[in-house]
Order: sequence, then structure tokens, then C-alpha cells
Amino acid sequence: MPSDLVSSPTVRSRPRFAAWSDPTVTLLAVLVVIAVIVFAALTPARFLSGDTVRAIAFQMPELGILSLAMMVPLMSGGLNLAIISTANLSALVMAGVLTNLIHPTSPPWVIVAAILAALLCGMLTCLVIGFLTGVIVAFFGVHPILVTLGTMTLVKGVAVLATSGTVIGGFPPAILFLGNGSVLGIPASMILFVLCAVVVAMMVAHTPFGVSVRLIGSNEKATRYSGVATEWVLVGVYVVSSLLCWVAALVMMARFNSASAGYAESYLLITILAAVLGGIDPFGGFGRVFGLFLSLVLLQVISTGFNLLGFSPYLTAAIWGATMIIAILIAVVRDRWIARIWPAKVK
Repeated sequence: MPSDLVSSPTVRSRPRFAAWSDPTVTLLAVLVVIAVIVFAALTPARFLSGDTVRAIAFQMPELGILSLAMMVPLMSGGLNLAIISTANLSALVMAGVLTNLIHPTSPPWVIVAAILAALLCGMLTCLVIGFLTGVIVAFFGVHPILVTLGTMTLVKGVAVLATSGTVIGGFPPAILFLGNGSVLGIPASMILFVLCAVVVAMMVAHTPFGVSVRLIGSNEKATRYSGVATEWVLVGVYVVSSLLCWVAALVMMARFNSASAGYAESYLLITILAAVLGGIDPFGGFGRVFGLFLSLVLLQVISTGFNLLGFSPYLTAAIWGATMIIAILIAVVRDRWIARIWPAKVK
């Protein structure tokens, strides 16, 4: 990483904290503990039960993987509003392949071949969507919000047109295991989410691609002048985001044993909320996967507690929206505060 780029007055910077000493991580950990104590006190018999813990462990992975798909574009200073529609279309493609190739009398080798073909088709679908989105953002200079909003509408329209809005279901046990099975008592979907989180964390923090993504989020022009091929890095950002949507599609279709163009639409707001609340800078350049993970735990604990208390889901959605606005305001105030405290590093 060129030293002249890091010291450039046009690049935003922050003091670097170890994961365990990051103020955002510490605050989120404290909030998780407080939320658990509060809901345990309000509904002790129901909240502090094995069923509640299992429900959280099975529900969080799909939202978590979609939040990772939102995090990567946010780190580059962009946004991907098409993650839900991309995941749904990928799930429908995989569901279509599976239901057309597998029959009650199909031998095991046909089932295995059909699963592999479905996985490949779903992955290629996401690759195409991510690549085209990245090319338009990077090479044509169209704002990511406009591009991904158009992509979201286009992809959902294609999905609804192809299926007439119906649900496709009935998958082999190997697929259903990803959403409902467990390994040593740990949900398979949670293991998959943790693996994705580790890969994204390593990629963002310890690879040239990840460093370039963070630098682009700090200042794209300065990064381009330093010799980084920013256009292709941005294409890679949306390809990675779409591939994570493919993994999320697998988890969703496995958990519901069906695929539809309208699944998980309420998750879009929550993925942005989870990312911003977890310390991902909405303007790009900064953030940790561990912070995102803690924010997901906090949101899932609060959501579960609200459900046990009988809160209206509409009230919960309103609270999420207000929380996102507050989190963004806090991020802006935090940056200005840091700029005053560390004037030598942020000019």
C-alpha cells in the first residue's frame, strides 16, 4: 500500500483499533448483554430457553450472509439494493433445475448431478448480475444507488415473469440439510455463515483486493492516481456481493423448502441497518466483520424479544428505521469528532 497515498490529505483516515479494543465492538458487546438481561427479566421462562437460542441460531444466518453482501459494496462507498432480488432469482433458478431434473424414481447419481447443475446455474446467475452491475457502476460512472435500484427492479420482474409469482418447492434432503440440519448441535446454516464471515474478514483486511476496496471507499480518485485499477476492483466488489447472495439463496431455499420472487424483501433495510450499526462507514472505507456480526446478534436478540412480548411487526419495522437514522447520524458525528481529536491524521 503506497505510503504517499495513506498520508495524502485527500484520503479520509481513522485511528486503527484492535478488534477487542474497538469502541464500536465494545459498545455493541455491552448492548447485547443489556438486551439479553432486559428480555430475560421481562420473559424469563420463554427467552431463557433452548428453543429461543435455537431459533436465533437458525434465523440469523440468512440475514447475516445478506448483510455481508451489503457490507462489501458499502466498504467501497457504494450500495447494492439488488441483493434480495438477486438471491431470490438465484434460488428460483436452482429450484427450477432441481424440480425438473429430479423425480421420485431418480437414482442417486442423477440427484447428485442435478444438485451440482443447480448450484452451478445459481452461481452463474449471480455472477452475471454482479458483473453487469459492476461494469455499469465502474465504467459508466452511474451512481450505485441508481444502478442497483434498476437491477433490483429488473431482476425481480424477470423472476415474477418466469414463475408467474408462484412458489417452487420440493428439494432433496441434501439441500434441506443446509437450512435445517445440524452438525454437533450447531446449525449447518450458522456454520456456513461463519465461514462466509471469516472469508470476507480475511479478504477485506489481508488481501490486495480488500485493501483496494477500503482505499476506494476512502477516496476513489486518490486510489486511481496511485495506480490501482479502480474500475476492475469495483466490478469485483459487486461480483463478490452477488456471490454472497448465491450462498444466501441456498440457505433461504433450504430453510423454507421453496423459492419465490417475493421472499425476504423486508431484509433489505435490516442489512443496511446491521452494517451501519456494526460500524461500517456508510460513506465507505472503514468497518469490521466482527462489528457486523455483533450488530446482527443484537438485532436478532431484540427482534426475538419483541416477538415474545407480542409487539406488532409494523412497530418493529418503524423502530428499525429510526435506529438506522440514528446510527448514520452517530457515524457522521463520530467522524467529525475523530477529525478534531486526530487533526494530524485527518486533514
